[in-house]
Amino acid sequence: MERPITKTQNYYMKTNCLFLALFLCNVMLHAQQATGIAITPPMGWNSYNCYGSAVHEDEVKANADYVAQHLKQFGWQYIVVDFLWSYDNPPGSTIGNPFQQRLYDGSYVPWLTMDEYGRLTPQPTKFPSAFGGKGFKPLSDYVHGLGLKFGIHVMRGIPRQAVWAKTPVLGAKGITADMIADTSSKCPWMNHMYGLDMSKPGAQEYLNSILALYNDWGVDFIKVDDIARDYNTPEIEGYKKAIDNTGKNIVLSLSPGATPRTKAEHVSKYGNMWRMADDFWDNWKEILQMMQFAKQWQGVGGPGHWPDCDMIQAGKLSKRGPVGPERYSRFTEDELYTHISFWCLYRSPLMLGGNLPENRPIEEKLFTNDEVIAVDQQGENPRELYKNDSSWVWVSKAPGNAWYVGLFNIAENAHSISIDAAQLGLKGKITVRDIWKKADLGVFKKGYNQNIPPHGCLLLKVSQLQ
Repeated sequence: MERPITKTQNYYMKTNCLFLALFLCNVMLHAQQATGIAITPPMGWNSYNCYGSAVHEDEVKANADYVAQHLKQFGWQYIVVDFLWSYDNPPGSTIGNPFQQRLYDGSYVPWLTMDEYGRLTPQPTKFPSAFGGKGFKPLSDYVHGLGLKFGIHVMRGIPRQAVWAKTPVLGAKGITADMIADTSSKCPWMNHMYGLDMSKPGAQEYLNSILALYNDWGVDFIKVDDIARDYNTPEIEGYKKAIDNTGKNIVLSLSPGATPRTKAEHVSKYGNMWRMADDFWDNWKEILQMMQFAKQWQGVGGPGHWPDCDMIQAGKLSKRGPVGPERYSRFTEDELYTHISFWCLYRSPLMLGGNLPENRPIEEKLFTNDEVIAVDQQGENPRELYKNDSSWVWVSKAPGNAWYVGLFNIAENAHSISIDAAQLGLKGKITVRDIWKKADLGVFKKGYNQNIPPHGCLLLKVSQLQ
């Protein structure tokens, strides 16, 4: 004979069920976070700094091959084709933003490669595998076959040539491109596009159609240009909605900066990464300016949303433009270490900008230190600790009772820079490790200091001695 369940037993059964339900919800939440978008800062390579608008398919493949062979094991994974992939650069051309002209009938030259629905497609002369309407699918398949992810750059809005041609909008019956364009919304430095009037029927469907196309191509990353400065709220939300409509985890990168600091809450919700400043190049003053931008944005970045310091200016740059002659980075070796160290300490997305097959031993060293990359991928809450006329010290929380610390010499002469354990909330003895050298420097009582060359840095891990 079964005994009736007592009130006490019933209480414990309900309580256990509640705890089990909460446990399962927590497991599911962590599972979603583990497979979410840009949980850590994205890492990869972008074609812009070395090829401008003129990168060709074989060059993209060569850089992808390099990443797969030398860098993938360290976390580098995105291969991003930057702008004007629909434009047929003449042989030897280094023109970065060719303005379209209008002929007597109103049509545009140069004419960008475009499908019947007003969606730009890769120029087959530069991307031969795109012949026959294949788009970027073959190149994306190649990149995915290496175990990497594929990304593209796009300009905000809809092509002016589609507006002239009144191309139909896929998924919006009876709507054509001229009915959804905002012809007063123009990019000041490249005249190929009009903005979209997101209040018009068919505007969201147009964005849905281009993201559906990119999804068919296997795109994992989309960098949308001319959208963060001036900040275009309706179109940013439109791109995010279109990405969500694909059901795929596609990283949304917003460019260029400076993104308004007042938009921090909105951009954190709708973007996965956004530029804090205009294009960054290989000039020491621009490193200092970027650190100042970073200070304005400190406390904002986190899983799924990252302030972006822009691409890494190391290695062979400007092979076909866009800025200055073909060269290796003008940064000195000390400045290169400062550049990479700060980007990692700040937890910026890391996008290599040089032509990787021409890397020298210094670039290989800069890009393959797993402890340095861990600073970018594992640190928490990067912030300025202190600054004076000659020194700038930044920190972020490391796993365990430890801190990542960057000591940056911003002066024109060598001098000593110190870190006080008490400033980090550490008491008693501490251990200090040089992260670049992967060397333990010893045990210290109150802090640590070291002489650092001009424009140089020291990247440390400071831990409480157990």
